[in-house]
Amino acid sequence: MDTQHPLPLLGGMSPAQFMRRHWQKKPLLVRQAVPEFAPPVLRADLFALAGQEGVESRLVQQINDGWKLRHGPFQRRSLPGLQTPRWTLLVQGVDLHNDRIHALMNQFRFVPDARLDDLMISYATDGGGVGPHFDS
Repeated sequence: MDTQHPLPLLGGMSPAQFMRRHWQKKPLLVRQAVPEFAPPVLRADLFALAGQEGVESRLVQQINDGWKLRHGPFQRRSLPGLQTPRWTLLVQGVDLHNDRIHALMNQFRFVPDARLDDLMISYATDGGGVGPHFDS
């Protein structure tokens, strides 16, 4: 990847400029960074992916004042209903299973590989979240 070439994704800044000015220093908001972006994965497809062996998925539910974590794979019928509040489905490595997601992630290949491992997609109902946690 040419790190000197300006990218619309970065608001016309080159990856080299972004890394020098913003990376781990200050935020950058670029509206319409990916023009005409449409969700590359439908909810049903994400749920189906979470049901596959070899795909890392987690279900986080807020129950009363605590949190419950379950690991997939998940059959659709084992997930809470869409109208049930306070749950989140997390699916790791979606870029390994979807060409459009893989192409999207490749636009960020100027970021050090140690920081760009895979693409996770989450689906949450009202009040859903992941609770207190550490990202590795």
